[in-house]
Amino acid sequence: MLHDSYTIKNGKKSDLMRKRELKNMEWGILITAIILCVIGIVALFSATQETEYEEFTKQIIWFVVSLIAMVIVMFIDYNLLLKASPVLYGIFILLLIGVLFTSPINGATSWYNIFGFSFQPAEFDKVFVILFLTYTIIKIQRKGQDEINRLTRLPIALAVVGLPVLLIVMQPDYGTALAYIVAMALMLFSAGLDKKYIIGTILLIIIAVPLLYNFVLPEHAKARIDVFLNPESDPRGAGYNIIQSKIAIGSGGLTGMGILKGNQTQLGFLYPKTTDFIYSVIGEEMGFIVAGGIILLYVYLITKCIYIAKTAKDKAGSLIAIGITGIFIFHVLENIGMVMGLLPITGVPLPFVSYGGSSLITNFICIGLLLNISGKRQKTIFVQ
Repeated sequence: MLHDSYTIKNGKKSDLMRKRELKNMEWGILITAIILCVIGIVALFSATQETEYEEFTKQIIWFVVSLIAMVIVMFIDYNLLLKASPVLYGIFILLLIGVLFTSPINGATSWYNIFGFSFQPAEFDKVFVILFLTYTIIKIQRKGQDEINRLTRLPIALAVVGLPVLLIVMQPDYGTALAYIVAMALMLFSAGLDKKYIIGTILLIIIAVPLLYNFVLPEHAKARIDVFLNPESDPRGAGYNIIQSKIAIGSGGLTGMGILKGNQTQLGFLYPKTTDFIYSVIGEEMGFIVAGGIILLYVYLITKCIYIAKTAKDKAGSLIAIGITGIFIFHVLENIGMVMGLLPITGVPLPFVSYGGSSLITNFICIGLLLNISGKRQKTIFVQ
């Protein structure tokens, strides 16, 4: 009888805790992500009619798979994921090595092709790098908050991100590599990185940029920077895509030219219009109101991510949330900036909007982690 009473009490406690967690979750971020996906799917419908809606159909499948992955992650204690992160990190490092030996697609060895579906390990590894870096920082700071600033400790954290970044640069995929670096920077700053390292890094970047441009970057990467600075210098070559993107966005006006009616989109002037330049499709066919609305949705999403990081119940939750925030910030700023000619083209997808299964699933796993962290912000409820 005592055992039955104990089981009932614990069952009630578990149910109440689960209900409280569901109530505490920041459902607004999920609603925002779904709205962005719906806009992206509509744009893909318009952009893929000449291919008999192949990418549009696949994206719907990926959307369903992404929601399932999100729900699974949402209900697994993120501390358990942290404990498993060294193994998951190791697996994806091996996948990043293996992908270097695959056949190039658009000049990059970034994808595994499995039964007609492309799998990009660098996208999924964002999550596992954030988890493992969180795990590493917490281990380092067990003896004190300032341990992260010791010259014998900080390089360990840097190496966690440096290894996958090196492998991704070798593909080459500079945009994704930069996303890792931005996430790492925010996580280390949140962990209490000393200002001297931050100032030193800024000075190093100022010195390194011209050296990298002149002696390290391959010609195609240099061409993208040159085109960013002056697209009209090669309007039929390297500057073609960005010029067409600007024309598309400018042609949309306030309300757009209408779905299936965009000139640059439907006549094939935008490329690749389903991934890198999906925002240009939206600007042309749906207009400034929808395009501007997308930016407001991202502002809301990122603001909520920061709020979750600030209110997380522990250091681990805060670091994971701020790492995810860094990924979202970089992708949004870089993609929208590059299609408007404000930033160099790097081939970075727009979160939840661009076509791509690996990207979409990864983004929803991130949403699942954020919901997970936000749900556990309250203290445990004890039932008398």
